Amino acid sequence: MEVAVRVVQAACTLCQRVQDALLLPASASGSVHSKLDRSPVTVADWGVQAIVSWLLSDCFQDENISIVAEEDDETLSSSDGAALLESVVAAVNGCLIEAPKYGLRSPEKELKAHDILQAIRRCSSIGGPKGRFWVLDPVDGTLGFVRGDQYAVALALIEDGEVVLGVLGCPNYPMKKEWLNYHQRYYRLMSKVSPPTPGSWHRGCVMYAHRGCGQAWMQPLVHDFGKLDWRNSREVRVSTVSDPLSATFCEPVEKANTSHTFTAGLAHSVGLRKQPLRVYSMVKYAAIARGDVEIFMKFARAGYKEKIWDHAAGVVIIQEAGGVITDAGGRPLDFSRGVFLEGLDRGIIACSGPLLHHRIVGAVDASWNSSTL
Repeated sequence: MEVAVRVVQAACTLCQRVQDALLLPASASGSVHSKLDRSPVTVADWGVQAIVSWLLSDCFQDENISIVAEEDDETLSSSDGAALLESVVAAVNGCLIEAPKYGLRSPEKELKAHDILQAIRRCSSIGGPKGRFWVLDPVDGTLGFVRGDQYAVALALIEDGEVVLGVLGCPNYPMKKEWLNYHQRYYRLMSKVSPPTPGSWHRGCVMYAHRGCGQAWMQPLVHDFGKLDWRNSREVRVSTVSDPLSATFCEPVEKANTSHTFTAGLAHSVGLRKQPLRVYSMVKYAAIARGDVEIFMKFARAGYKEKIWDHAAGVVIIQEAGGVITDAGGRPLDFSRGVFLEGLDRGIIACSGPLLHHRIVGAVDASWNSSTL
C-alpha cells in the first residue's frame, strides 16, 4: 500500500505538469493524440504508465511484475511517433529525477527511449482468476484531462480475482465539495481572483484503502505540499444521508457510455430531487468515499463492455469507507475474468449505504424492461 501511494503521488506530479502545459494554447495541438477508438490520449497516459511500471519493478525488484494497463506502445513505436516518444521520455525523466521526494529511488541515469518502451510493454498482463497483478488506468477520464477538468490516476492490486488495495490520485479534486459543481476552468479562474492561503490544502488528493481494514484515507499531493508526510493523511467516510430527498447522485459526463435519460427516470422514481452531478473519471468514486455525494449510477448501452481498470481502485476505497457497490442486480463486481467486467448485470450502482442501494436496485428491476438500453 505504501509503495502504491508513493508511486501514484509521483504519477500525479507528471499529470499536473502535462495538463498545465496542455492548457497553454500553443502546446495543445502537439500534446493530444487520438487512439484507434477515437478517445484522446496524451503524453500523460504513456508517461504515467512508464513511471508506474518502472517504479513498481524497481521497488519490488521484479522485472516480470504483472500489470494490466490501458495503453500499449504501438503509437510510440511507429515511424510517426518519434516526436511524441521524445516528449514522453522528457516527461518521465523530469518526474523520476524527483523520486526521492516521494520516498522512491531515482534511476542511476536517465531512461532512454527503449527503456520507456520496455516499461510500457511490461504492462501487458491480461489478468484472470489466479495470481497477483496490478491494474492501472494511467489517466482515467482523459477527456476531462484535456479539457482542464477532473481526472484520476487509478492503481489497484488484485490477488486471485479479489481487489485487495486501491489508490486514486485526483489532482483537481477541490477540498470544498461545492466546487465540484463548477467546471475546473472556472475554478482555476476563481482561484486566481482569490488565491488560497499558502500551504493550505485547497485541491488535489490521493485516496487509498486496502481490503478488510474498514478505513480509507486521503492525503494532499506532494507536488503541492513539497514532500510526502503521512501525518497529513485524513480518514474519509461515506455520507450518512439515507433520505433520497437529501441525497445527491452523480453520473458520467459523456453520453456515449451511459444513459442520462434512464438514470433521470430512476432518480425520479426513488425520490431523488437534486440535479445530477456529472463528473469525469473515477473522481465519482472518490466523491462517494469522501461523503460529498451519496449515489453513482452508470448504465451503458448494449455492446459496451466495462474494463476492470475503470473501477478496481474505486471499488475497494468505497467499500472500506463504508459504502456499497455492486452491479445493478446487486451482485459483486467480478474482477477475475480478464480485462473486462464480464457477467455484469445491466449496470453499476454505488451508494453511501445499503438503504439507498436497495431502493435503486429495486427501481432498476421495476423499470428495466421499459428502457431502451
